[in-house]
Amino acid sequence: MTIEKQRLAASVDEPEEDDRYLDIGEEETQVAVASFWQLIWWRYRRHRVAVFSTFVVLIFYLIAAFSEFVAPYDPEAKFVKYKLHPPTPIHFIDEEGDWHMPFIYQTVRERDPETFRNTYHPDTSIRHPIRIFPKGEEYEMWGEFTVTTKLFGLDVPHEEQGFFLLGTDRLGRDMFSRVAYGARLSLSIGLIGVAISLVLGILLGGLSGYYGGTVDNIIQRIIEFLRSIPSIPLWMGLSAALPPGWPIIYVYFSITVIISFIGWTGMARVVRGKFLQLREEEFVMAARFSGSNELRIILRHMLPSFLSHIIASMTLAIPSMILAETALSFLGLGLRQPAISWGVLLQEARNISAVGIAPWTVVAPTLMVVIAVTAFNFMGDGMRDAADPYASL
Repeated sequence: MTIEKQRLAASVDEPEEDDRYLDIGEEETQVAVASFWQLIWWRYRRHRVAVFSTFVVLIFYLIAAFSEFVAPYDPEAKFVKYKLHPPTPIHFIDEEGDWHMPFIYQTVRERDPETFRNTYHPDTSIRHPIRIFPKGEEYEMWGEFTVTTKLFGLDVPHEEQGFFLLGTDRLGRDMFSRVAYGARLSLSIGLIGVAISLVLGILLGGLSGYYGGTVDNIIQRIIEFLRSIPSIPLWMGLSAALPPGWPIIYVYFSITVIISFIGWTGMARVVRGKFLQLREEEFVMAARFSGSNELRIILRHMLPSFLSHIIASMTLAIPSMILAETALSFLGLGLRQPAISWGVLLQEARNISAVGIAPWTVVAPTLMVVIAVTAFNFMGDGMRDAADPYASL
């Protein structure tokens, strides 16, 4: 082979150096022209755990929004025949080893002659397939629309066979339906509480950081006083002051305000620190010299520059709100029956005999709280890392 042919073969096998630099240049150009929110999204999607946690949080809020559709039964419906029924096992293979679509066996109830408790056994000769979008009894979606379709269920009436994915409680109420309905109150309290904390934190923290001086001293002393009070005793005292005869909606919003009463202090300190850092920046001085009023400078120039940090802080604050409502309701100082929240469902854990006889009545709401709080924490960590301007792509 001649020298010219060897050079030609080498040029075909190896890419030209200019092409490699061209590829790198295109990637750098794409990053250079990307917007700030695009850079945050590119950083965030590299955090696989945070992306998966975001998916879990969205599923939880979809369940909360469409709890009437997701729950197979009314949360207050009492199935006397199925008191303290354990979670119904789902099968794919029958006794003969044949594969089927998901199904359950017919339940046979017997009474223990020694303890006089109901025991449940499967009758493997009768199978009930699990249907998707089955037709059932009429119910109201969001109190506005009459619907008959559920997400899943059985074709037979519940008098003949019940399907209890998470078992039933001591009154025969379906735990999965109650957990689905409880997500609406528990998760919405987190969002509303954080929204109130955000408004107070931005307003008072912004005033403290932007003006400084006497205003800053007064607001900071108020924050230090509130943070020095133990949170749980303060919440307990304020919750106990609520009239016991109030309607559920009044108690709900009162608990939300009480939880937000302390939560705004952390956000206010974050906003104050950012305002102290930004008020002497060149773009703020330029806006001030151009004749912009102070409200426009704060809302149009200063807040958008660290909006991503506020979003990350909000995401990390939601779990504490959920835990606060759960703790107050568990202690009997928050939401009460007939309201349904995860904290109200956990009140059953105070009955030791119920925990020993039917542990699923405690495990179900506890597991929902743990999953939701963990998912929010991972999502907040991912947003906080993505909002870091010095993070590498």
